Amino acid sequence: MSTLDYRILLIGGICILAIVAALFAPPIAQDINYHLFSDTHTYFGIPHFWNTVSNAPFLLVGAYGLYKLTHNKLNVAVELRAALYIFYTGVFFVGLGSGYYHLNPNNVTLVWDRLPMTIGFMALFCVVIAEYIAVKPAKALLAPLILGGIASVAYWYITETHQQGDLRPYALVQFLPMLVIPLILLTYKHPFNHAKGYWWLITCYGAAKLLEHFDPQIHGLLGFMSGHALKHVIAALGIGLFTQHLITRITIDQTPQATQ
Repeated sequence: MSTLDYRILLIGGICILAIVAALFAPPIAQDINYHLFSDTHTYFGIPHFWNTVSNAPFLLVGAYGLYKLTHNKLNVAVELRAALYIFYTGVFFVGLGSGYYHLNPNNVTLVWDRLPMTIGFMALFCVVIAEYIAVKPAKALLAPLILGGIASVAYWYITETHQQGDLRPYALVQFLPMLVIPLILLTYKHPFNHAKGYWWLITCYGAAKLLEHFDPQIHGLLGFMSGHALKHVIAALGIGLFTQHLITRITIDQTPQATQ
């Protein structure tokens, strides 16, 4: 059995184990305190000002990525363009959806925050698969994964409206790619001189989750801005650094995985 087969077995095994664990785990209800953010100040007539306006960087990096992609400024294989268009469109709509949610945090507005995030996660996952493993499975998985991401949000909302909220599918969509992507980066070769952009994206994602977790503590420390608002900024920074990586990286192998 080849090394490639072992890697596929490892990654596939982790995905299957995670799915099975989620199926047999008890439903994960939405925390009743989820919408209670530490910073509730209104400035210039905008409720939850910093949590709302801190989504603007998503609009900027999403639009920037779409502009660079449209003008062929990203060093990516043509087969990846559809997934990247979806990714950057998702990022842009995260800015709109999350901003809308933070104006009036509740389960209904949260749907419009989570939908574009799941689309972005799934599209990014397919980009990594295409660049590091092979393009054919990535192209085949793109539509099913995006539809699965959308379905995970719909399932959570429907169960929530019946007082039986279940976040298990949504948790899989958000966290499983961020577990598997580093493993792919570490075990597969890529045709470029470095993969710093992916690592910056993962690092900023991890930092953003920490900022989210310590939202009130950071608000107490800074006094004017909370951890949740900084989460938005750091997450958008990671996407911006990833985009710069796609612009500046150099191809060193003329037969990349994406052509297979």
